[in-house]
Amino acid sequence: MGRVAERLRAFSTDRWLVFVAAMWLQSMAGIGYLFGAISPVVKSALGFNQRQVAALGVAKDLGDCVGFLAGTLSSMLPVWVMLLIGAAQNFLGYGWLWLIVTRQAPALPLWMMCVLIFVGTNGETHFNTASLVTCIKNFPKSRGPTVGILKGFAGLSSAILTQLYAVMHTPDHAMLVFMVAVGPSLVAIGLMFVIRPVGGHRQVRPSDKNSFMFIYTICLLLASYLVGVMLVQDFMQLSDNMVVFVTVILFILLILPVVIPVTLTFSSKTEHPIEESLLAEPSKGESSTSQEKKGQPEVILSEVEEEKPKEIDSLPPSERRKRITELQAKLVQAAARGGVRIRRRPHRGENFTLMQALVKADFWLIWLSLLLGSGSGLTVIDNLGQMSQAVGFKDVHIFVSLTSIWNFLGRVGGGYFSENIVRCGHYIIFISV
Repeated sequence: MGRVAERLRAFSTDRWLVFVAAMWLQSMAGIGYLFGAISPVVKSALGFNQRQVAALGVAKDLGDCVGFLAGTLSSMLPVWVMLLIGAAQNFLGYGWLWLIVTRQAPALPLWMMCVLIFVGTNGETHFNTASLVTCIKNFPKSRGPTVGILKGFAGLSSAILTQLYAVMHTPDHAMLVFMVAVGPSLVAIGLMFVIRPVGGHRQVRPSDKNSFMFIYTICLLLASYLVGVMLVQDFMQLSDNMVVFVTVILFILLILPVVIPVTLTFSSKTEHPIEESLLAEPSKGESSTSQEKKGQPEVILSEVEEEKPKEIDSLPPSERRKRITELQAKLVQAAARGGVRIRRRPHRGENFTLMQALVKADFWLIWLSLLLGSGSGLTVIDNLGQMSQAVGFKDVHIFVSLTSIWNFLGRVGGGYFSENIVRCGHYIIFISV
């Protein structure tokens, strides 16, 4: 009985369980991508013209992108409070919008409608910040796959919510607004004590590669399945039972990643987490070096980058890692003797505070590229409903869902390839492409 309790305790603090829970939250949190499906409902119910709908779209984009408050609060508040704030904003903004659309609350001026959309969509920034920051802390050596998968599921959320709407078999299109108001909030409240930074070994383990590959496989299955379901539903009329069946399969695929923490915790064939972390540690001479590091200053990446010879970057990956490890060991010994002054300002690849990032050119280059590069995609997403109706399609949901699926694949693929390309040292080519 004691062993079972120990396993359950280990399961509740497993970092893979936190990652899977963050995936579930993100799969419902990308509410901004569903605006193309709900904007025709708002337009017809309130008698708005296209210019007024475009103003609502701008408010939605601002709410989705202005994350200063969420980022600041993430360093001061626990994760569950962040999720609770996001759930409250989401429910308040879109819940009030649903009441207005269904004539249960009086209509508001356009500027107040923009405020509601802004507040409701801004709740997504709290979901994103809580999920991403927590999982990056739990997987510091796998940031590319972690961010790519989580952001991918945020993009997939509109396809998932659209499929849930299809299960309801209701002609009331305002029900989609109700789902946007209630669904993400309920999921966030249900998972707010699961998504949190966990202690223990956070470096790369032998099982991490297989675990990430399993999740990538699930991602490909999800995308393929949803594309097939959307096309079949567009070409033929499915019965109510068949729609329920395909939705159940969708939920099974979403739940399937929980196999990873269950297997790692309860399988007798898998090493205990402590034993596995020991297997991942360096062997031979490196083990003695790691013992010597105890009680000594930690050499951060900036010193390694500063002292390494330029020819190291042209070496094969295995040889480059070996040379950097040797250099780091020498710097540790020099730091212990006082021969090297440890820098306090972070360099590329290290953790930055907001104020440290604001004075870096890299930050502003990334900000400018996102500002200029994301506008065209957001414009299409915001007006997808009106464009679909303009060319004669009555059901705009399939276009919103397909856009969501390709968005999902692009983000997941970007996280996977960026991690591998950066490790190979060819990141300039990747950025250029």
